[in-house]
Amino acid sequence: MAGAAAASIRERQTVALKRMLNFNVPHVKNSTGEPVWKVLIYDRFGQDIISPLLSVKELRDMGITLHLLLHSDRDPIPDVPAVYFVMPTEENIDRICQDLRNQLYESYYLNFISAISRSKLEDIANAALAASAVTQVAKVFDQYLNFITLEDDMFVLCNQNKELVSYRGAVPIIRCSRGTAAEMVAVKLDKKLRENLRDARNSLFTGDTLGAGQFSFQRPLLVLIDRNIDLATPLHHTWTYQALVHDVLDFHLNRVNLEESSGMENSPAGARPKRKNKKSYDLTPVDKFWQKHKGSPFPEVAESVQQELESYRAQEDEVKRLKSIMGLEGEDEGAISMLSDNTAKLTSAVSSLPELLEKKRLIDLHTNVATAVLEHIKARKLDVYFEYEEKIMSKTTLDKSLLDIISDPDAGTPEDKMRLFLIYYISAQQAPSEADLEQYKKALTDAGCNLNPLQYIKQWKAFAKMASAPTSYGNTTTKPMGLLSRVMNTGSQFVMEGVKNLVLKQQNLPVTRILDNLMEMKSNPETDDYRYFDPKMLRGNDSSVPRNKNPFQEAIVFVVGGGNYIEYQNLVDYIKGKQGKHILYGCSELFNATQFIKQLSQLGQK
Repeated sequence: MAGAAAASIRERQTVALKRMLNFNVPHVKNSTGEPVWKVLIYDRFGQDIISPLLSVKELRDMGITLHLLLHSDRDPIPDVPAVYFVMPTEENIDRICQDLRNQLYESYYLNFISAISRSKLEDIANAALAASAVTQVAKVFDQYLNFITLEDDMFVLCNQNKELVSYRGAVPIIRCSRGTAAEMVAVKLDKKLRENLRDARNSLFTGDTLGAGQFSFQRPLLVLIDRNIDLATPLHHTWTYQALVHDVLDFHLNRVNLEESSGMENSPAGARPKRKNKKSYDLTPVDKFWQKHKGSPFPEVAESVQQELESYRAQEDEVKRLKSIMGLEGEDEGAISMLSDNTAKLTSAVSSLPELLEKKRLIDLHTNVATAVLEHIKARKLDVYFEYEEKIMSKTTLDKSLLDIISDPDAGTPEDKMRLFLIYYISAQQAPSEADLEQYKKALTDAGCNLNPLQYIKQWKAFAKMASAPTSYGNTTTKPMGLLSRVMNTGSQFVMEGVKNLVLKQQNLPVTRILDNLMEMKSNPETDDYRYFDPKMLRGNDSSVPRNKNPFQEAIVFVVGGGNYIEYQNLVDYIKGKQGKHILYGCSELFNATQFIKQLSQLGQK
């Protein structure tokens, strides 16, 4: 995927999908005439890949009248072509063969998310022959799109059990630590890329990087990192907007689902409380507020929402005026007379009103999302947890005892307490004595915590101790800056009383530090022993000595075993200061602390 800095991974995958929906012919934006109407058939993987990138409106603009799951009950539409976008699994191939036999569509454009094997292709060919539908199978494509793009510079593998995503573009130099899951992936990937380069018929690495203005003289660096090198960050309470939304709300594939609390304020006495409304919001690149503030500390976000709200209120009269000019209020006759009298005013209203209404929609969206986040911060004292964990991870003196926080019934959920204790246990140079540990365990049990995750972390720590010293998280920490002034106003939507306004200081997390060492070719005990693979070399060598001594301009960081938004944001902040350099963050799956704790709990039971 690396090679061209010009186009982000999100843009490239969107172009590839639009091309696929256009029957694998490049999609021209300004083409006149109606698109060819068609149906899109996808499996769950295909749905997950498309949904963060293309809206229903964009699909309709591409001629998609219906989008249906492969394994749903589908009626025949014999005069319409169908574009399939599915994984080449046994089950999916069987269903496609069944569709051919049932003659569901006029023609079939089969697109497989990852490469299909020859034997499965033969199964489709046999089914097409038996159904006399050979001429209807228009095209079969391997799309190599087996990943989900959530940001311009972030992707997640949709299926961890399948082979790694095929990197299209320049052949990377691969680095990884020894004796880890990342090393096993690196060895397999090196072998796969090596075989790919030897096979003259394979086009994975030809032509793609030589497009206009995209020629890259330097190859990208691919750093494969094992989740085990840093287990504290995924458990850490966070303070930036995007990471908080992922931590405390239901946020998946760039969509956040909220339950709106509709109390009994206006209901008559004795009436049942109203049912809670569920609302979904898409947080996309089109949303300028989200793009600007997703990496900002939460108090800054609350203040910015408030400012946007005040600036919109100043324009509310203008909105009413424009609405009346457009006849959206009042009598229709009035609107008709306006057309002849005030064409210039109407033209101005038509162009200004949609923009103002969109602004209002985004303010409402972020008011609702930020309010929901604030409720969690206040109810669980998440600012206290965040600040305390920062101090633990940066080895700063603690102003309060850990037992006090664990034993405080008003501070956080059992899961919050468990996360805090695990971070303390992981970060400690010296594990607590058995007597102290028993005391902590009792306090955690009394607080309602499940101790299984601790069981696993104890085993991991004993193993990690044999392997290497505990990870360092730097020595800077957050600074409390006193309470917010603007957001404290009584007219404010966000009353932040009791919530600390913590200002983040930039510090590199372990993943960022490893990338910095390898990208800048720095000598450091942490990374000096990392293995070095160059799939272009005729013979694979087991060297950790890089042949290339120049710093890299582009890098892909891939975390085997799961990633998170805290790590992603840290890399984004790091690369901002490096002019002309680009990085891409990928992970086998994206989880929040709740999901990670569940995984640790399952491992602790074994």
